[in-house]
Amino acid sequence: MSSIHPSDASPRGSLPRRSRALRIFGVLAVLAFAATQLGLAHSPAPAPGVTPTPAPPRLTLFQDVRIFDGRRATLSAPSHVLVRDNVIERISTAPIAAEPGTTVIPAAGRVLMPGLSDMHWHAMLVRPTPAAILTNDIGYTNLQAAAEATATLMRGFTTVRDMGGPSFALKRAIDDGLLPGPRIYPSGAMITVTSGHGDFRQLSDLPRTLGGPVSRSEQIGGSAVADSPDEVRLRAREQLMRGATQIKLTAGGGVASPFSPLDVSTFTQEELHAAVEAAQNWGTYVCTHAYTSAAVQRSIAAGVKCIEHGHLMDDATARLMAQKGVWLSTQPFLDLSGAAALGPAEQAKMRQVVSGTDRVYTLAKKYGIKTAFGTDILFSAALAERQGAMLADLTRWYTPAEALIMATSTNAELLALSGPRNPYPGKLGVITEGALADLLVVDGDPLRDIRLVADPGRNFLVIMKDGVIYKNTVPGSGR
Repeated sequence: MSSIHPSDASPRGSLPRRSRALRIFGVLAVLAFAATQLGLAHSPAPAPGVTPTPAPPRLTLFQDVRIFDGRRATLSAPSHVLVRDNVIERISTAPIAAEPGTTVIPAAGRVLMPGLSDMHWHAMLVRPTPAAILTNDIGYTNLQAAAEATATLMRGFTTVRDMGGPSFALKRAIDDGLLPGPRIYPSGAMITVTSGHGDFRQLSDLPRTLGGPVSRSEQIGGSAVADSPDEVRLRAREQLMRGATQIKLTAGGGVASPFSPLDVSTFTQEELHAAVEAAQNWGTYVCTHAYTSAAVQRSIAAGVKCIEHGHLMDDATARLMAQKGVWLSTQPFLDLSGAAALGPAEQAKMRQVVSGTDRVYTLAKKYGIKTAFGTDILFSAALAERQGAMLADLTRWYTPAEALIMATSTNAELLALSGPRNPYPGKLGVITEGALADLLVVDGDPLRDIRLVADPGRNFLVIMKDGVIYKNTVPGSGR
C-alpha cells in the first residue's frame, strides 16, 4: 500500500450559465462522465422509506510501536494503537484484535509520533519568486501552492499556521479532499501600514488615494494597507469574514519588503489595539511580525498574544513577554539561504536578523517564554525541503525531545488560542485516546537522532493525517 486519498469529496459550486440549453446539456454530460470515471459522482438517493446503509468505519491498527506522545521525553513500552475514522480510539500494551476491514501496520518496534506542525508558514509564497507573486495569474499561483501543500504533508507536517497570504481556497480544497495537504490555520492578508512590511507597491504607485483602486498585493489577498484604527478594524474584520483563525499585523520592518527598514515601528498602539479588539470580539487573537524591542513592547501594550520573530529584542523585552504570558513564534535562521531570491539591500537585512537568532533562543530559554516552532520559508521549493532540517537545527539550544515537543504539543497549544475560530476542533499534537489521528511512523528513534526528521522520504514510513494514510511503506501492511 502506498497512498490512500479520500474518495467521497464532490466538486462544489454551479456551472456558468450558457445561452443555449444544448450547450448546458453537453457540458453536464461531460462532467457527469468525468465524475463517474474519477469516482466522484454522488450515489443515487435512497428510495422513499429505505434507510441508507452507513459507510463502514475506516480502521487502522498500528501494532508493536514505541510511542513518542508529544509531551514526554521518553518512548512508551511496546504498544498497539487503534484509529477509528479520524480519532485515536485505543492505546494498549496488550494486543488489539483487528476487526474485518482493518488496515494493519506491523511496525516491528518502530516509533509512532504525532504529525509535525509549523507555526510560521506561507502556503502561497513558498514556490513563486517575489516578482512572480505580483505578476502571475493567481490561478497559477494557486496551482503552485497546491503542489507545495502536498509536498509539505509528505514531509510529515500535518498542520501549518499560515502567517499571511490568500490561502483560504487552498485550505478549503484540502479540507474537501480535493488534494492532499496539511491542516491550515489561515491569517489571510497580513495587515500593514503605508511603507510597512507587506506594502509591496512601487514608488510610482504613490500617492495612495483614499477609496481608490487597491494594489496588486491587496487585490489577490496577500496584504492589506491600513493607516488608522478604523481602517485596521475594517481590514481585520474582512479577514475574519473570510475565515481567518487569527489576525496578523506587521508591527515593525521586514526583510522582504523594499521600503521597510528593520528598525522602524509601524502601527500605533491604538491601531494595534483596534485589531486586538476585533479579534477578541470573534474569540480569537492577534499576532504581530516584530523584530525589535520597540515593536514587541508596543504590541504587548496593545494586547497582542503572540510575537512572530523577535530576533532583535533585548533582555528587558523578553522578560516582559514572560511576565505577560505572551507567546514567541520564532525561527532558527542560521544563514542567508532564505534570502537567495532577494536583492542586496534585503539580504543585508537578513544578515541582521540571522545575527539575532542565537540571542532570541537564549532569551526564550532564560525567561521560560512560551515558544513555538516555525520556519518562515519563502520563495524556494528547494529551501522548503529543509523544513524538517530546520526543526533539527533547534538542538543548538534544546534537546531533541524538547524540540520535538515544541513542534507537536506546544505548537498545538498555540493553535488552540483561536478558540471558536478553530476549524479543526479536537486534540492535535499528541498521541492520546480521543486525539485526532495525525501520525507518523519513524524508522528510528528521533529522541536519540532528531536528524531523522530532516529526511522524511527515507525515515517516515507512514504519514497519516485525519485518519487517512497518505504514505505507507511498512513491510507486511495490509488488511
